[in-house]
Amino acid sequence: MTSHPRRPGTPLDGLLNLDKPVGLTSARALDQVRAVTGQRKSGHAGTLDPGASGVLIICLGRATKLVERLMDLPKVYRATARLDVTSESLDADSELVPVPRSGTQGIPDAEALSRTFAGLTGEIQQIPPNISAVKVNGVPAYKRARRGEVLQLEPRPVRVYWIRLHAFDWPNLDFEVCCGRGTYIRSLIRDIGVALGTGGCLTSLIREQIGPFTRAAAWTPDALRASPDFHKAVFDFDSARTLLSAPPDVPAPPTASMNATPLVRESLLARTADPTNSENP
Repeated sequence: MTSHPRRPGTPLDGLLNLDKPVGLTSARALDQVRAVTGQRKSGHAGTLDPGASGVLIICLGRATKLVERLMDLPKVYRATARLDVTSESLDADSELVPVPRSGTQGIPDAEALSRTFAGLTGEIQQIPPNISAVKVNGVPAYKRARRGEVLQLEPRPVRVYWIRLHAFDWPNLDFEVCCGRGTYIRSLIRDIGVALGTGGCLTSLIREQIGPFTRAAAWTPDALRASPDFHKAVFDFDSARTLLSAPPDVPAPPTASMNATPLVRESLLARTADPTNSENP
């Protein structure tokens, strides 16, 4: 890995919008940023599973004080799922179990999906997956589940701002969702399946946005390592604190087009965008 030592006497305080790739844990992604920046006082604002990709906000130096504010921002995810299967973890990391359709309504159509999405929008009660970091008497649920314990996690209130369909070709579902803190997309897919009388299992997940921080403006780890001046990837602490002091905007949903992408207000972070990231916002 290329070394980019910090200039002596120049504390690095700010936010770095990282596009975490699939296959990397959030902790390992943070380690890679530390290796480039030399800033050991750092953390991230919201874990992404190794199988997920997208926006991971890295907080450097004094910006670690902003973690809680960042985690409270609305988030946008692009997800794909299968409605004919389920699994212990509610994603493809566990053995897939076929789920026969219940009832007599046949294969659900776009209208049924629209009704289901509407019923899962707003403040809802959501039961987290058993394979999750939610604590049960101080022990993460996934540890108890993998010991063979039978779990009955309590539902928790979460906020879903909107859900938009991108494509549906039974049993494959492609959609986008904007949600608040603590929402599990795996649980949302499970609940979509329950409402439709089908299975529900996450197959891929991309975090497209956290508040004003978009994936289109994010830096990949490779681009960060290759940059001759990584400082231009860092949104400075004072500007970040000012940005986060205002009430957060909820990103607008996509247009009616199946291939639409979120309509978001112009990013205030354009100057920190990764010039090698060619994805459209």
